[in-house]
Amino acid sequence: ESDGSVVQYKPEIGVILNIDKDHKEIDSLMEMFSVFRDNSKKIIVNHSHLLASQLSRDAKIDFSTDSSMPAGYTGGQFRQDGFSISFAINEIPFTIGQLGKHNMENAVAAVAAANQAGVDLVTCSVALKQYAGIYRRHQLLGTKNGIILIDDYAHNPVKCAAAIVACQPLASKVIAWFQPHGYGPTRFLKNDFVKEIAHALRPVDEIWMSEIFYAGGTTTKDISAADLINEIRAKGKNAFFVANRDHLVDNLRSHLTEDCVLLLMGARDPSLEAFAGSVWEAI
Repeated sequence: ESDGSVVQYKPEIGVILNIDKDHKEIDSLMEMFSVFRDNSKKIIVNHSHLLASQLSRDAKIDFSTDSSMPAGYTGGQFRQDGFSISFAINEIPFTIGQLGKHNMENAVAAVAAANQAGVDLVTCSVALKQYAGIYRRHQLLGTKNGIILIDDYAHNPVKCAAAIVACQPLASKVIAWFQPHGYGPTRFLKNDFVKEIAHALRPVDEIWMSEIFYAGGTTTKDISAADLINEIRAKGKNAFFVANRDHLVDNLRSHLTEDCVLLLMGARDPSLEAFAGSVWEAI
């Protein structure tokens, strides 16, 4: 989707999980994924996502996580206990060692595709129970002094909001830090970042940002992460800006509690893994 090459794919089974503004405007995305749908021998779409559902070709093989919008594969009975989630797909129980309702949605999509390829739902359930997750997707770095440190690749508005919400059952307070990447993308998504992150935060939660990651090239540096923070704060949320991320822990130390998640978010910057390690050492 980011470079438009998805229109060149001609899969046996195509899956459309969601369509959200990221690299392109919604109209362009709908056109692109309409081509992807037409290029797929079978297409499985998310009926619980308004835009994706518009591309449905056969509801009997689509999926949903909303009982009011049922499809051939419907997930429900969601529950999160610590670092695992449980749910049912067509009444078959599933458990995965992951966080968040969005991961139930991911699982239902994967199960729908696997079942269409001939794998029964019970086998899918057994397999997903062994799923260990992937690098920098709610990656648990450890717990220290009651602080749970999690590193995540979230980088667009909807993903950042989902990452925050998924951490909320773990502790009474979530402190999220985000490093936007690219001046053009941040400018393009500014209003969406403000809206989605502000909506995700509970009254006690906090969002911190450091300055935009710049990978080089020609660009106009006419926006700052501070602009996002100021607008989120104007919505009555706890929002803070620390330009240099190396000063993050010193600035937020007094905000940490013994029942707290510290969530680090960002993408594209190859030094983020090392940064997360430095935060772990400092807290």
